[in-house]
Amino acid sequence: MNTAPHTNELIHETSPYLLQHAHNPVNWMPWGEAALQKAKNENKLLLISIGYAACHWCHVMEHESFEDETVAEVMNRHYVCIKVDREERPDVDQIYMTAVQLMTQRGGWPLNAVALPDGRPIWGGTYFMKDVWVNTLQQIAAYHEQQPDKTTEYAEKLTEGITQSSLMPVSNDIHHIGVEELSKAIKSWQNSFDFQEGGSCGAPKFMMPVNLQFLLRWAHQQNDGSVESYVMTTLEKIAFGGIYDQLGGGFARYSTDSFWKVPHFEKMLYDNGQLLSLYAQAYRKFNHELYRQVVRETVDWLQKEMLSPENGFYSSLDADSEGVEGKFYVWQKEELKQLLGEDYELFAPYYNINETGYWEDGNYILLRTQSDLAFANSESVDPETLQLKITKWKGKLKQARELRVRPGLDDKILTSWNALVLSGLAESYKAFGDEEYLKLAEKNAEFLLTKLQPEPGILLHSYKNGIAKIDGFLEDYALLIQALIDLFEVTGKADYLKQADRFCETCFKEFYDAGRTIFYFSADGQKDLISRSIEVQDNVIPASNSVMANNLNRLGHLLGNRAFQNTAKAMLLVVSDNILNYPSGHANWMNLALSLAKHQYEIAIAGENALKLTLELQQNYLPDCLFCPGTNEQLPLLQNRLQAGKTKIYVCENSSCKLPVDTVEETLKLIQS
Repeated sequence: MNTAPHTNELIHETSPYLLQHAHNPVNWMPWGEAALQKAKNENKLLLISIGYAACHWCHVMEHESFEDETVAEVMNRHYVCIKVDREERPDVDQIYMTAVQLMTQRGGWPLNAVALPDGRPIWGGTYFMKDVWVNTLQQIAAYHEQQPDKTTEYAEKLTEGITQSSLMPVSNDIHHIGVEELSKAIKSWQNSFDFQEGGSCGAPKFMMPVNLQFLLRWAHQQNDGSVESYVMTTLEKIAFGGIYDQLGGGFARYSTDSFWKVPHFEKMLYDNGQLLSLYAQAYRKFNHELYRQVVRETVDWLQKEMLSPENGFYSSLDADSEGVEGKFYVWQKEELKQLLGEDYELFAPYYNINETGYWEDGNYILLRTQSDLAFANSESVDPETLQLKITKWKGKLKQARELRVRPGLDDKILTSWNALVLSGLAESYKAFGDEEYLKLAEKNAEFLLTKLQPEPGILLHSYKNGIAKIDGFLEDYALLIQALIDLFEVTGKADYLKQADRFCETCFKEFYDAGRTIFYFSADGQKDLISRSIEVQDNVIPASNSVMANNLNRLGHLLGNRAFQNTAKAMLLVVSDNILNYPSGHANWMNLALSLAKHQYEIAIAGENALKLTLELQQNYLPDCLFCPGTNEQLPLLQNRLQAGKTKIYVCENSSCKLPVDTVEETLKLIQS
C-alpha cells in the first residue's frame, strides 16, 4: 500500500531515475504528447528537468528543491513540469543541452530548461540552489505573462540557433585526409596530452576510450614512440588510480582531479564496455599482465553486479550510498587495521593508505603508484608471496564491503550501451581466448536481437521488466551493427553479418540525409521534437555517425558492397574540416581515415579449422585487418576458397588476394611485409 503523501504521473514509468521522482510534490509528467498538450491547453510554460539515476547533483537538487512543498507549489502553479531520463531520451537531452550551451556557454546535469508550450526553449541552466531556483522561476513566469511577444521572439531565435547548431557540425569545407594530414592533426592534439599523468592536461579527467583506441592504433601503425608512450602511461595511471575499483573491478565515470585519484564514483556501463575493448587491444599489443587483470576483473564485475537474469546489462551504479558520495568504496584506517591485522603494514604502502590516498573525513581511496614487481622489490617481498597476499586482502575487504549499503542500481537496459559491452567482450575473447567471454557475448547478442528487435530490422532503445520501449536512435543501430561485426569476426556466423546488413538498411531508410551524406540521430517522422540533430563529434561515447561510417567501411569489405564503402568515404569528407580543426573530438573519424589511407587487409580463413586459426591470429594486435572466418561460401571473401580437408588463409586487399598460406606465422609475414 502506497503511504507516500504525493504521487505523480512518473509512477507509471520504468526508468529508475523517473521513479525516484514519482513521489515528489512536483506534478511531474514524462516527456510526451500528453505533457505538451496539457501545456497548450492551460497556456503554461514547460519546465523540463533532465538528469539520470547516477547523477550526484541531480539527487542534491531533488532533495533541496523538488522534495520541498513550497518550491513545488511555485513550479506547479506556473509550469507543466516534465522529468526526462537523458539515457532514455538522448534526443530530447541533445535539444535542450544545445539550448543551454547557446545561452550560457556551459552545460551539464541536472539540466533545467523552460520552454513555450510547443517545446521551444526560452531559458535554461544546470544546478540551482533552492532560493535561486524559486526566484528565477517566478521571474520567468512573470516576464512571460507580461511580455509574451518578447519570449516568443526569443524562442524563435533560439530555436533557429538550435537547428543551425544541430546541423552545423557538418562543414562544407572538404579536405583530403591522408597520413600526412593525420600526422599534423595529431601533432597539434599532442599539445593537450598530459605525458606525466596520462589523459588530457588538467582536471577533471575523462578516460575517452575512443581517443585512446585510435592513438594506440596510430602509434602501432606509424611506429610513433611518443604517442605509444603516452597511451601506455594513460592506461597504467587509470588502472592504478582511484578511478578504477581496485577491489571489485570496473571504472568510475571520471576523475575530479588531475591524478585519476578521486573519481565521481558512479560506474557507467558505456565506459566499462569501451574500456574492455581498449585494455584487450592494449594487451594484444604490449602483453602486459596489468591489462589482463583489468579485463578479467571488469568482466567479473559486469557479471556479478550488472547482468540481468535475461543476459542484458544494467545501465549504472550510483555514486552515492546512504546519501553520501563514495561511501561504499572508501575506507577508514582503523577499519583496515582491524580487518587485515598484521598484514596492514604491507597493505598500507601497496594501496597508499597515506597522504597520497587520503581523501577527506578520515577516508582513504585505494590506489596504486607502482607495478607489483616494483613494489615487491621495494618492500623486499617475494613476488609470488605478494600475489597471494593481494588475493587474500581483496577477499577480506570485498567480504566487508558486501555488508555495506550498496549504491543504487539503474536497472534499465539500453541497446546502445549493451552493444558497447558486446564489442568489449568480443575484443576480450580475441585477446585471451576465454570461452566464457564469448558465451557471455553471444547470450547478450541473443537478448538484444530477441527482446529489443520487435520486428526484423527495427530496434527499440530501452528495456525493463519485460517491456521494450522508445524507438531506437542512430546510436542503437550503429553500435549494435559494430558489435555484430565484431561478433562475426570471432564466430564466423554469417547470421550476425545479415543482421548488421538489415540494420544498415533501416538506417538508410529512417535516418539518412542523402543530400548531406550524413545520418540524423532520430528517425524520420518523429513528431515530439523541435529539431532533429546530427551527431558527428566523438565524446565519451563515439558519435553515432562516426561509428556508422566505420561500420559501412567494414561491412562494405566483408559483404562486397561498394556502395557502403563509397558512403563511408563521402561521410568522412563531409566532416574532414572538423577533424583537422578539432582532432580530439573526432578520433573515430580518424580511425576511418587511417583505414582508408593505409593498407586494410581482409583476412579470409576458409576451412574446418578456421576459428582456431582466426583466434591465434587475433591474439596479435592487428588493427588494420578485417577477419572473415568459416565455411560459408555465400560470403564473398570465402567464395571458391574451400578445399576439402584443408584450412587456408588468404590475405587480401580490396578483394584482391595473395596466394593462400597455411599458418599464422606465414600470414603475419604477409601482413607485415
